[in-house]
Amino acid sequence: MVKTVADGRRARGDASRRAVLTFATDLASVEGLDGLSIGRLAEASGHSKSSIAGLFQNKEGLQLATVAAGRDVFTQVVVERARERERGLARLDALMRHLIEYSRTRVFAGGCFFAAVSADVDSKPGPVRDAVREAMAQWYDYIAVQVRHAVDAGELDLDADGIEQVAFTLPALYEHANARSLLDGSDRPYELATRGMRDVLMAAGADASALGMLRG
Repeated sequence: MVKTVADGRRARGDASRRAVLTFATDLASVEGLDGLSIGRLAEASGHSKSSIAGLFQNKEGLQLATVAAGRDVFTQVVVERARERERGLARLDALMRHLIEYSRTRVFAGGCFFAAVSADVDSKPGPVRDAVREAMAQWYDYIAVQVRHAVDAGELDLDADGIEQVAFTLPALYEHANARSLLDGSDRPYELATRGMRDVLMAAGADASALGMLRG
């Protein structure tokens, strides 16, 4: 009986945490992590300050949990969906398309979660910046791995420098499109970024027929 009660409390606590973090990730995508405090989140979510403090202890704990939650959403919406495709060029094609759609459809109100929070913490050392940097480093590494797989499979013709350049350029096109779309209120930057990604991959030797998801 005691275990059942404890399990019920834990389940309710987990549900409250998920609900609060949904508001937190959305808020951080618009106002950045610096603007994310227990008080501000209570105001936005309708939860009490005491309940939020009980879940996250302090502002840093809230920020770290928000980064982890944003990472989980990004992984589910972009990375996991692309894993349905063969690794290499097919998966790279899918990754870039899902990445564009993740921002374009405003999964988070402020567009790309990590674009927003990276700009907020990039010059502020500490555990929160470390968490953001680790998430971004793993994402960039994953893109580079898919480029290397494509080279190994003969789908792209690149040397080591070319692999690094393509792995840098693809997310750079996306990040600029995200920023320009938010500023201009237009989908046109995504169209241009998609075309740019396709051009980069074709210049690297990709067969146009293998880039079905990056058609404009």
